[in-house]
Amino acid sequence: MKSPVHRCRDVEHSRGQGGVGAGTNCLQAEQRIPISKDVITSSSASAMWFIRDACGIMCAVITWLLVFYAEFVVLFVMLLPSKNLTYSIVNGTLFNFLAFLALASHLRAMCTDPGAVPKGNATKEYIESLQLKPGQVVYKCPKCCSIKPDRAHHCSVCKRCIRKMDHHCPWVNNCVGENNQKYFVLFTMYIALISLHALVMVIFHFLNCFEDDWTKCSSFSPPATVILLILLCFEGLLFLIFTSVMFGTQVHSICTDETGIERLKGETGKWGKAPCREAMQMAFGGPLSLSWCSPFSGLSCKKSPPEHISIPQGEIIDEDVIEIPLE
Repeated sequence: MKSPVHRCRDVEHSRGQGGVGAGTNCLQAEQRIPISKDVITSSSASAMWFIRDACGIMCAVITWLLVFYAEFVVLFVMLLPSKNLTYSIVNGTLFNFLAFLALASHLRAMCTDPGAVPKGNATKEYIESLQLKPGQVVYKCPKCCSIKPDRAHHCSVCKRCIRKMDHHCPWVNNCVGENNQKYFVLFTMYIALISLHALVMVIFHFLNCFEDDWTKCSSFSPPATVILLILLCFEGLLFLIFTSVMFGTQVHSICTDETGIERLKGETGKWGKAPCREAMQMAFGGPLSLSWCSPFSGLSCKKSPPEHISIPQGEIIDEDVIEIPLE
């Protein structure tokens, strides 16, 4: 999951042709050059990550409010007025547990660095420090002035190049990339589960109220109860469909080792794709275990000293395609 490599291509020079312009017309199949993880990882990877985007922040707040609304209706309209204590305890515990995991996954997806490339490292000194082979080509992002790793794309909202960027999701106010795709998958899964659970409880509540007196089914008036349940039913159905589709799409992207933006741009087949099992283990951080379902895996209470990664300073180069000269 965290083994990025720089985008480098071998350049085959024909006789009588030279320079970057001629070389880039003769690019061979893409070749990956292993680079140390510390070289490519941003120095702020362990720091707090948050995108200051008004639209994304609003969507994230709306997401939490909708979950809290579902909590309110489930607890105070359906479960607490119920005469069946066992039914209320079991369903209340299950719904709150799933809602807690959904919000925790949302927070991790929003506040985790998705795989941002360090800004402004497209300098002559930095390229020389990579010790690339003669005849290879590196690419600079003209927007954030960084050397683009393989399979990285620039996000106009995050204003950074993101490794294995799938898409930018306003609902989590972040890009879905190499480092936080697991949390986004868990978020969609848990939202789909609590939506399905809420819909089932609404159906049972309607059936019970039709058989009994509506005034005894809830502490609210019958019209208010019906309106609250209909709104919850609409919310649950909408998010069940949306998150189920997103969950399936993300799992398919991981298994095929192909991000959504790569599929849209037709960039398939330019790298050695990992098998589905290996790709899932890289995305979820290890072999199949209960930690796959936990948004807290990887967290530690121990404070390790921050790693300061020195990026060679210098002037940003002007070219977007830089060829390592032949010796």
